[in-house]
Amino acid sequence: MAPTTDILSPHELAAWRGLLEAHSQLMRQLDAQMQAEHGLSVSAYEVLMFLDDAPEHRMRMSDIADRVLLSRSGCTRLVDRLAQHGYVTRCAVSDDGRGLYAQLTDAGLEKIGAARITHHEGIRRFFLDHLTATDQIALGDIWSRFRDRST
Repeated sequence: MAPTTDILSPHELAAWRGLLEAHSQLMRQLDAQMQAEHGLSVSAYEVLMFLDDAPEHRMRMSDIADRVLLSRSGCTRLVDRLAQHGYVTRCAVSDDGRGLYAQLTDAGLEKIGAARITHHEGIRRFFLDHLTATDQIALGDIWSRFRDRST
């Protein structure tokens, strides 16, 4: 199918712009809340969350970079900052001299435990409370279509 160069219809443009505007606003609100209450950016929270959810609270750096919305170098700098705060450690992958793991420390486990409560409260206050249960189900279905498709 040849790409179309047609101008987007008003409802297409409203859907697209609405997604972008909602995402931007929600991320600003969540980031401000996480900074104020825990001294963490949302990106730092996500790294800690992924590590908390991972087996042994440890992941390869390349896998973390694939999951957060940062470049690999940005992810490395972020993990370095988390390590400076004592929330993570970095160690070599035993069977791959080039690979590195990031692993949560006890301080990181404590930090993510408190931050997760705040993050969930923020998701509810800034996002979910503005939607009906039907809206939430519909959006979950819509987003799954993007997650489930192959590239």
